[in-house]
Amino acid sequence: MLLQITTTHQPATDLGYLLHKHPDRFQSVKLSHGKAHLFYPEANEKKASICLLLDIDPIEMVKGARHLSGKGFALGQYVNDRPYTTSSFMSVALAKSFATAMNGTCSNKPELVEKVLPFEVKISVVSAPKGGEVLIRKLFEPLGYEVEIERHILDPKFPEWGESKYYTLLLKNTLTTQKLLNHLYVLLPVLDNDKHYYVSEHEVEKLLKKGEGWLYQHPEKEQIIYRYLFNLGSLTKKALAQLNLQNKVKLEEKPNEEETKKITLHEQRLQVVSQKLKELGVENILDLGCGEGKLIRLLLRDKQFKKIVGMDISHQSLKKAKERLHYNDMAPKQKERLDFFQGALTYKDSRLEGYDAAALVEVIEHLDLDRLSALERVVFEFAQPKNIIITTPNKEYNVLFETMETHQMRHDDHRFEWTRQEFQNWANTVAKKHEYSVKFEPIGEEEKEVGAPSQMAVFSRGDE
Repeated sequence: MLLQITTTHQPATDLGYLLHKHPDRFQSVKLSHGKAHLFYPEANEKKASICLLLDIDPIEMVKGARHLSGKGFALGQYVNDRPYTTSSFMSVALAKSFATAMNGTCSNKPELVEKVLPFEVKISVVSAPKGGEVLIRKLFEPLGYEVEIERHILDPKFPEWGESKYYTLLLKNTLTTQKLLNHLYVLLPVLDNDKHYYVSEHEVEKLLKKGEGWLYQHPEKEQIIYRYLFNLGSLTKKALAQLNLQNKVKLEEKPNEEETKKITLHEQRLQVVSQKLKELGVENILDLGCGEGKLIRLLLRDKQFKKIVGMDISHQSLKKAKERLHYNDMAPKQKERLDFFQGALTYKDSRLEGYDAAALVEVIEHLDLDRLSALERVVFEFAQPKNIIITTPNKEYNVLFETMETHQMRHDDHRFEWTRQEFQNWANTVAKKHEYSVKFEPIGEEEKEVGAPSQMAVFSRGDE
């Protein structure tokens, strides 16, 4: 199966920066059932194309697949179309090959992230056994795509056999790279409706993340969710409830206890940190590595927090945070509570001094381990806020993610991930060295053997 993405944006070679794939290099990514090969058949100032070619190992596929096409005859597990059609295999390949782009990051040219570009996507081939051309158009045209469809006959030598369920697609649209990849990630397996791995509650979180900003408005959202979640009614209801909640809760409203159970892990993590800061009675807070300001948005709802400062190394993230918080349109008193500045957590910075608390939400794992000691000195030795909250993924929990391979980390930008014991060993050492006390709490639903998906350390020290 082959997917080709082409742009005529000038210069077209910007595609290499956006996708973090150099045009002069042939690259391969290992998958659980084979490999994905990436290459550029064309790359110049006027036009650039990148191809994603899947090389599925049929033997590995038979060993690990939860479900294969070909139901109804004895050899269906071995004789099927899975290695040749675009399906959930392609979604996994997109996520592993273009993870940074799908998360809206472009370190070399950050201004390109929000730039809409002309794209043409050719996909050979897709299977649409239920819905055919009508379904294809219903999925892509509401998102602004111009759709060209070529349906293949079963066998050119026997035209009387009729047409097949297989199509070659040409999609044209002008949009951001992140939106394009997220659309493809969600909609391609929806067409095929045949997952190659077990579908669990974790798929709900992935769907809502990739569907952020477009799925809620899609006229076929219910069908998309139902088919993406392999026709599982219970998960579909949960996904719809969470999607509606995300788009209906106002900034001034706080989700009640029942709603909290429905929100994504990332939102739950932010709410746990926000609540902990409230319990600590702090008034002046640093959000270190604030990203696009999601924690800050929560903190602004509570009048207890009189000063909130967001710091991030990315100028683009700070700009986006201000836009999403409507900073320029805030009332003067509200704006006085909020400030942003650019900086790195590995360099001493006097602007970090004098605060009641600092929050580092899913930040430390993005640093190389040999740079972690620099962050420790900046935060614990020099800035010395009275309270410090740090969250980080729990490595032990990764075994529950069906599509993750052994030793794989949750994000390509993670430099390490710790078990619960490793995190506690590090935190206890830091606390003792810098005269803090520390307590640990899980974030998310705990599993007996592996704990919760995230873990939190709360450091505190008395007045000297």
